[in-house]
Amino acid sequence: MSLKKLSIVVPCYNEQEVLPKSEPVLKEVVEQLITDKQIADSSQVVFVDDGSRDNTWQLITQFCTSEHISGVKLSRNFGHQGALLAGLTTTSDSDMVVTIDSDLQDDPQVIKQMVAKYYEGADVVYGVRNNRKSDSHFKRASAELFYKLMNWLGVKMIPDAADFRLLSKRAVATLLSYQERNLFLRGLVPLVGFPSAKVYYRREERAAGKSKYPLRKMLGLALDGITSFSIVPIKLIMGLGFIIVLIALFLLIYTIIQKITGNTVSGWSSLMISIWGLGGIQLICISVIGEYVGKIFNEVKKRPRFTIEQDLYHKKQH
Repeated sequence: MSLKKLSIVVPCYNEQEVLPKSEPVLKEVVEQLITDKQIADSSQVVFVDDGSRDNTWQLITQFCTSEHISGVKLSRNFGHQGALLAGLTTTSDSDMVVTIDSDLQDDPQVIKQMVAKYYEGADVVYGVRNNRKSDSHFKRASAELFYKLMNWLGVKMIPDAADFRLLSKRAVATLLSYQERNLFLRGLVPLVGFPSAKVYYRREERAAGKSKYPLRKMLGLALDGITSFSIVPIKLIMGLGFIIVLIALFLLIYTIIQKITGNTVSGWSSLMISIWGLGGIQLICISVIGEYVGKIFNEVKKRPRFTIEQDLYHKKQH
């Protein structure tokens, strides 16, 4: 069996505190796999600096003195999904690519199991959390609600699987052929459709630094996922419109009956409630439609999804 090249893509944004801890762990995983004759000696850990404002890139360039470490610097912050895509594009010559965050919450030792699954024939290997005990009650409840909502909307996702996964060369090529500017890789990867497998692990606390996904960004990612993969919200607006029309017809008939029977009563309160209620519903509907229009606006401009400023990965290949 010929040994295959593995690249581990690690997106980084202001991670100067955690990189000195994560770099030796990831390098050890690669070196151990090479020693065990599981991957080719040309395998790499590729850190992608997503426009960090601290010393992240300086640390990465220092790490690159090691044989199995390289780096890519983006010209500005393109977001976590953009950094992942940049890493996948850069390492698309590899036989398999693993994506993992730099905070060591995802267990790097599981990569060995992913590689084993790849040799068994899986093109996509998902890293799936075996529990959510490290999360707060709110985060557990919101995550469960999110996956149920996405499933109801018809979006196929792997529950409790984030961006820790292995992709084969052809899976990466297929994924890169999807040209969406509104990236939601957790929803795109299952669309690849090649044979897949799962490995389970326990998610730990961050090794150092602060989370780059506060509640605001998590909600934004969820909204991107919903509006990028489903038009059900648009259909719900239509259904809501029909319901409001039926209510209006019922009230019209009721008002006519009350007029005929002489039971008319001044209804200032009900009138104001109706105006404010309908006004709020209309604004929500316009906002939902606007979200879709905004995504169309971004798509038709076809701006680059990322821009690479420095590419140490390909320099090392030559």
